[in-house]
Amino acid sequence: MARMNIYSQKQRWKLLLFALALVIVGVSLWYTKSIIDKISEEERKKVEIWAEAVTKRSALVNYTSGLFEKLEEGERGKVRLTLEATKYLARPDVTDVSFALNVLNDNTTVPVILTNDQGEITTHRNIELPDENPKAFLRAQLAEMRSLYDPIEITYYGNNKVYLYYKDSKLFSELKTTFKDLQKSFISELVINAASSPVLLVDDTRQKIIEAGNVDTSLLSEPGQLKAKLSSMELPIRIDLDGKPAYVYYEDSYLLTQLKYYPIAQLGIIGLFIFIAYLLFSTARKAEQNQVWVGMSKETAHQLGTPLSSMIAWVELLKEEASTRTIGQELEKDVQRLQVVTERFSKIGSQPEMKYQNLVLILQNVVDYFQKRISSKTTLTFEVEEDVSEVLATVNTSLFEWVIENLIKNAIDAMEGKGEIHVRLSTSGQKVVVDVSDTGKGIPASKFKTIFEPGFTTKKRGWGLGLSLSKRIIRDYHSGRIFVHKSELGEGTTFRIMLQS
Repeated sequence: MARMNIYSQKQRWKLLLFALALVIVGVSLWYTKSIIDKISEEERKKVEIWAEAVTKRSALVNYTSGLFEKLEEGERGKVRLTLEATKYLARPDVTDVSFALNVLNDNTTVPVILTNDQGEITTHRNIELPDENPKAFLRAQLAEMRSLYDPIEITYYGNNKVYLYYKDSKLFSELKTTFKDLQKSFISELVINAASSPVLLVDDTRQKIIEAGNVDTSLLSEPGQLKAKLSSMELPIRIDLDGKPAYVYYEDSYLLTQLKYYPIAQLGIIGLFIFIAYLLFSTARKAEQNQVWVGMSKETAHQLGTPLSSMIAWVELLKEEASTRTIGQELEKDVQRLQVVTERFSKIGSQPEMKYQNLVLILQNVVDYFQKRISSKTTLTFEVEEDVSEVLATVNTSLFEWVIENLIKNAIDAMEGKGEIHVRLSTSGQKVVVDVSDTGKGIPASKFKTIFEPGFTTKKRGWGLGLSLSKRIIRDYHSGRIFVHKSELGEGTTFRIMLQS
């Protein structure tokens, strides 16, 4: 009974360790998920902050653009004042020219050039001439002004005409260039510095990418590809860009995506390690068991050899006397059985000789032997499916008989010497089936596999190796299966052996 408790405790420990493993896995997954959720929330906050920064910087750019427009309008105003002052001075009825001259003198920033109708330069203002070849420099400045703005025509003294050319002041040109560079780099800089998350900034139609960060836009050249990508990303954040609505789409960063799959990879690696460790320990344990069984079997065969030799001699003496001849003949059968047992033990650990044999004869011999040696309260019967005379399979007779004897002995013990034992031989496709049934106390379903463990027994005496050795013989030597086919408490058990025919 103590050995039964060992296996019961073993099962309980397995369940406890399995439950503990599930708890550890659950806590690990929960903790990892909480970290992932926090990181995901942080990334969304970063994108929201970035989107807000885009909106504010866009407003700042728009405001700066308005200032530049006002500055540009101011410079255009200076040009117009210069034009009006020039026209005023060209009028023949003007006597007071001081105001017009003051207007011309106030223009100290806008470069202007005045030409006649033949295109010859007559005067200029706010242009710094170099010391070398000033005329060529003026002509270059005139050509530049012509490419920028249309000239202003001035008519005076009838049909006489002059033309006023101009361009932006040096300060305004530098500010304008700086502003254009700022506008050009504004969105790209923001997207690149937004976060590690993949970000797409699209227009209000959601069909044009304004800028992208951490995304390969070459894979989104088709509208359908862009639409599919946007649908896979998080809900967009709406911003105002240059006075127009735009949308920011984003998704988890590559690092966060890896972190999501990390627990699965971790569990897979741990599971693989545990599986390999289990295989190694199981192999080592089975190898150790094999050594113990082989050593015990060889020693048992050796110990039985000496008394058997003596018993054979005594049996021969009994057979010589007429009064003891019958006793000697019966004892001879038992001695032969002991010789068979000795042979069985000696074969453990070595490859037995397998032959294609008739199982009907083998099973019948085992049943006949037990029928003469069991209690009268026990009935042992043998049945062959459809009363066939031959069912062939590749077996070792000595070892296979040992398995059947073990099953019959266990059945007798389970019935406590009273009941019925039925051995049935049948075929199922390419399989040979041997059933050994009894009307004993039955086996709980939870013990169906445990009873084949070495050392398991419900008896006060015995090593608990019978079913374990039977399983090894059928599985390892005969490439078959032995298992509890069915069992009900208080009604009986059926063991089934399946072999390849």
